[in-house]
Amino acid sequence: MKKTIRFLALLLAMILSFTACGSSSEESQPPEPPAEPVTSDTLYVQKVENLPEDFIMGMDASCVPALEASGVKYYDYDGSEKDVYEILSANGINYIRVRIWNDPFDGDGKGYGGGNCDIANAIAIGKRATQYGMKLLVNFHYSDFWADPGKQMTPKAWKNMAIDEKEAALYDYTKDCLQQLVEAGVDVGMVQVGNETNGALCGIKSSELGGWERITRLMQAGSKAVREVCPHALVAIHFANPENTDSYVSYGKNLDYYQVDYDVFASSYYPFWHGTLENLSQVLSDIATTYHKKVMVAETSYAFTAQDTDFSGNTIGEGGGIVKNYPFSQQGQANLVRDVIDTVVNDTVNGIGVFYWEGTWISVGTESYEKNSALWEQYGSGWASSYASGYDPDDAGKYYGGCAVDNQAFFDARGKVLESLKVFSLVREGNVVENRPDAIEDANVVLDLKGEITLPETVNAIMLDNSREAIDVEWQDVDEEAMKSGGVAKYTVYGTAGGMEAVCYVSMVNYNFLQNGSFEEGELGWVATQITDFDELKVEDKVTDSLTGNFHYHFWGAAANCVEFTLEQEVKELKSGLYDYAISIMGGDGGETEIYAYVKLNGQIVSTAATRITVYNEWHTATIEGIDYTEGDSIVVGIYVKCAGPNAWGKIDDASLSSAA
Repeated sequence: MKKTIRFLALLLAMILSFTACGSSSEESQPPEPPAEPVTSDTLYVQKVENLPEDFIMGMDASCVPALEASGVKYYDYDGSEKDVYEILSANGINYIRVRIWNDPFDGDGKGYGGGNCDIANAIAIGKRATQYGMKLLVNFHYSDFWADPGKQMTPKAWKNMAIDEKEAALYDYTKDCLQQLVEAGVDVGMVQVGNETNGALCGIKSSELGGWERITRLMQAGSKAVREVCPHALVAIHFANPENTDSYVSYGKNLDYYQVDYDVFASSYYPFWHGTLENLSQVLSDIATTYHKKVMVAETSYAFTAQDTDFSGNTIGEGGGIVKNYPFSQQGQANLVRDVIDTVVNDTVNGIGVFYWEGTWISVGTESYEKNSALWEQYGSGWASSYASGYDPDDAGKYYGGCAVDNQAFFDARGKVLESLKVFSLVREGNVVENRPDAIEDANVVLDLKGEITLPETVNAIMLDNSREAIDVEWQDVDEEAMKSGGVAKYTVYGTAGGMEAVCYVSMVNYNFLQNGSFEEGELGWVATQITDFDELKVEDKVTDSLTGNFHYHFWGAAANCVEFTLEQEVKELKSGLYDYAISIMGGDGGETEIYAYVKLNGQIVSTAATRITVYNEWHTATIEGIDYTEGDSIVVGIYVKCAGPNAWGKIDDASLSSAA
């Protein structure tokens, strides 16, 4: 009798495990469609052809319980209060992504913030997602707080563990969390082993001796736990920065070399940071083809407004400092989502889905910073609380506060759902409305301090379908004398076009005798010479890492003492006179460095100016003044870079040769 009871109990556990963890993508069924089809009178959505029925339309919604505890409520299109997960499901979302931190609390039980996303939070979210027919992507960070390309911190409880101990602890922890989810009846469809693990995981860096071997051991331990508890769930490994194509090649090789058991190679893709969609599809397709893996976008997002609503600042906004291929509008937000889905479906090999990041993370209040801060501290509904300072003193300890992505959510500051959320359903059949201007594209001009100030006569109207049409613009009056006498500087000029606000960013510069001084035309005019063999030396298209424009020269070397190169240009048809040469650089992890700008006359270096790299986005400019040049001589300007540190990296931009004052 006891044997029979044990057998029945075992059989029941197996059945629960099978149903709770879902099935493979080939066997999974899409959720039931909403009772009424989703339609829109204002949103223009081009149909995504060849869209599979089981394509993953995912949403990271990890902060919802903390937000609701802070007083946030969510409302549907009719203004009726609804469970936000019901709203998501009704608008085409079929997967919820939820992050899990090991122990996001201090010794007194005070939460670190960011939703205080422990396993209890994941279970609460998972049950609600399952209730509304959505599967769960379980996103293990293997940290007590945020894990991303900039930091992969060891959980407090694992801090002093050797690799064998940490491997066992990670396996046990993963298995225990998944078992809790299964017992709660959560439909787990996919498990992510690490978050944006760009050469680091759980305190281990790939640059360390044996780094990748130890990182992949931890990944394998997590994968093993998934296979045992949720055998039909997909295992995903997640990276960021697809614009660094060589890095993605390296990640794929290491996962293959160390035989990590996984199904999905996942990538973040934020259009304002991570390059073009064409590049994204290429790097993911290369991984899918080479290693026969599924691929997906694990994180993407875009702003529907530049406005900040919680007094804590936003990740992106106006100002010309990011790639802005879409307007900050609901239509722009929808177009970005539609284009990412289309890229994964039609341009990418083995693309299975797209997840939007924290589309439900809105302001906890709009009255004052003080009131919001009290809620962030009490409930963990801001990105970080002051209590996180003990664990993460260099980031959260200095910059704790509210939500930085409230302007990228699919709900307004009062919790009402935006029309743009409908895009996840409308991409299946398309939704065509009368095409009209939605916003005005920003204009950018570079003007000579010694020349005339001329602004463009037309600007591009961005239509609902994301096409452009040139229309007349009327600019406000500008103080030309002040702009010319103000030296090298950047100005913002406002105007009106088609009844909408237009913006022109004007960069005033000295005339540059160098060709392609800010690398906007790629390698044109420049010669890069690697003195030693290292990983990356190339022109990079990344506006956030550029001093001006979109492009700069990028270098990176993984090994110690491997970075040494010159970058130079020979100047043609220069008249006799005195000239000033300048070039800017930023970077980090250089260790002991030797970096200097130089000028060669007739093949000999006649002047140098030392500079350095320190930290991200801290630019240093080397300047050589009073170069006495005689027409007919050969003149070459350049920069020499030598770095001893492992993972030394940097960006070079804005080289100029101008007449001396």
